[in-house]
Amino acid sequence: MHSLSKKACLFAVSLSALAGCVDAIGFLQLSGHFVSFMSGNITQLAVGMVKGDFNEAVILMSVLSLFVGGTMMGTWVRLLSMRVFTKAKSPTVTLLGFVTLLLAGASVAQEIGWGFIAIAFMTMAMGAENALFQRNGDTIVGLTYMTGTLVKMGQRLALALVGEEKLAWFPYFLLWAGLLAGGVLGAVLFQRIALHSLWIATLGGAGLMLVSIFFKTSLTERAPLFLDERS
Repeated sequence: MHSLSKKACLFAVSLSALAGCVDAIGFLQLSGHFVSFMSGNITQLAVGMVKGDFNEAVILMSVLSLFVGGTMMGTWVRLLSMRVFTKAKSPTVTLLGFVTLLLAGASVAQEIGWGFIAIAFMTMAMGAENALFQRNGDTIVGLTYMTGTLVKMGQRLALALVGEEKLAWFPYFLLWAGLLAGGVLGAVLFQRIALHSLWIATLGGAGLMLVSIFFKTSLTERAPLFLDERS
């Protein structure tokens, strides 16, 4: 995060806020399970297995599988876009378009009463979103989970206290704050309009896709670790 340009960092924070919003909506709909925070689901799966709760295990294994599947699809969309299109910004725009399409599918599914399909699309969208910040096939900025981000923030806070770069921790704090703010928004929306709040998340994804179209060059020109680095 600290190596990204300011605009790229803010873009990542916005994406994290989108993830927080969707995760809060999914968490409340699933009564305590996550659509983006898989570490929590794994812990719940382990507890459910010990308790012999078969239904709980099936739900959590399904969510975990859908998240991995979404990550795979997001990576394929990114790679295909890089091969088909010549403009460097295409993978970002195309992948965000795919994430938005999945969120739109979730919104439509909940409107016609297909709650499980809505959750499935939400989970896959969150998996796919993590393919946005990649280099050499590896995710360099986790957008839907914060454990690694908090570790890095703590490490850089420790270094700051012994005289190293004073504000290297701050981008990680912003990423965490983005997820938190998005989660608060998602919870508020769900309390008011339930799964209809997915339409707000879909609009958020579409808005970020437009940002990636119009400001992609300035977002990446000083950010060698952003999405489309090909080295």
